[in-house]
Amino acid sequence: MGRRKVELKRIEDKSSRQVTFSKRRSGLFKKAHQLAVLCDLELVLIVFSGNGRPYEFSSGNRYFICLRSAIFLGLGLVLHKGIIIYSLLL
Repeated sequence: MGRRKVELKRIEDKSSRQVTFSKRRSGLFKKAHQLAVLCDLELVLIVFSGNGRPYEFSSGNRYFICLRSAIFLGLGLVLHKGIIIYSLLL
């Protein structure tokens, strides 16, 4: 039996939406891990839930990966309570 196509629209039921988010977040992090291993990448992935809670995946030291990408992109950094916050330099 094959998979059916899922219509992309907001899930109205809060409980179903949370279950879907949890399952898809896990799948996304698994794919990110596979990509990092297969292609020898340094990867940081941050996902925010509907209520604003952050979830993260990092294939290495996230501080140095974020710092290196900020320097490459020309972004300014602010360190707040151990969390790196980017701010675009104009």
